[in-house]
Amino acid sequence: MNDDVRNIVLGVIAAGLSASLGWFFRTYLWKRKLRRKQTFFGLPDNSESLLVVNRDPSSADLAVHRFDVFALLELSALIKDCGSHAQMITQDAAQQGFGERTEFCVGGPVSNRRMAAHIAAMLPGISFNNDPEPGPHRAAFQIGSEQYRLDPGITEHVILARLTTGQPDQARPVFLFCGQRAITNQAATRYLARNHERLHRKYGTGTFALLLKVVNSQAYGADVVELVADVTRAAQAPAPSPSAPAQISHRAS
Repeated sequence: MNDDVRNIVLGVIAAGLSASLGWFFRTYLWKRKLRRKQTFFGLPDNSESLLVVNRDPSSADLAVHRFDVFALLELSALIKDCGSHAQMITQDAAQQGFGERTEFCVGGPVSNRRMAAHIAAMLPGISFNNDPEPGPHRAAFQIGSEQYRLDPGITEHVILARLTTGQPDQARPVFLFCGQRAITNQAATRYLARNHERLHRKYGTGTFALLLKVVNSQAYGADVVELVADVTRAAQAPAPSPSAPAQISHRAS
């Protein structure tokens, strides 16, 4: 074998080894990223999860608002990426316990009674103005001593929460997407899909509750979302006394 042939053979071998190492490294990083994602969402390979669907309160029929449908589609894609399966049920048919399967619960407490149960049990510091009559406080969130009003199409709020019982044998979390309007539910699911890695680094697999603000949805849809505050501590605290005056948060304007 002359020098030219030997150099060609060595070059082919080196290229093959380099390609193999590159493929192995990329596969390792992809699997590592996937495992972290599965851990955060409580969705190991071939696991089952639950999508709890609310109803459209503006419709007399058992309908789902189109923005909530979009939210469910985004969650379904996320679940599929984790190699898991989803069962979709209506809010009045969900009767399983807490932590048996990863659960994604969409909709406010008026349109989703299971959401109302989760909020009352795990986040008692959050309350909602459910008055059907028009007014400045309609659909407002009360979190601790602060109130966050709704300005439709301009400033709208949504609570994104990850809840766990803290028990080792109940590792499957419940995710809440509880907004003042349907479009904010979609905005919260999109925020979670985009930021789950950062949230995992900050909170691990524990409980958190975030208040998000959807900005100018009449122009930007569900795309422009801002984090208002981490309200975990206030949301988990007992509800304030009815006699305590509420403060209007400047962050809600």
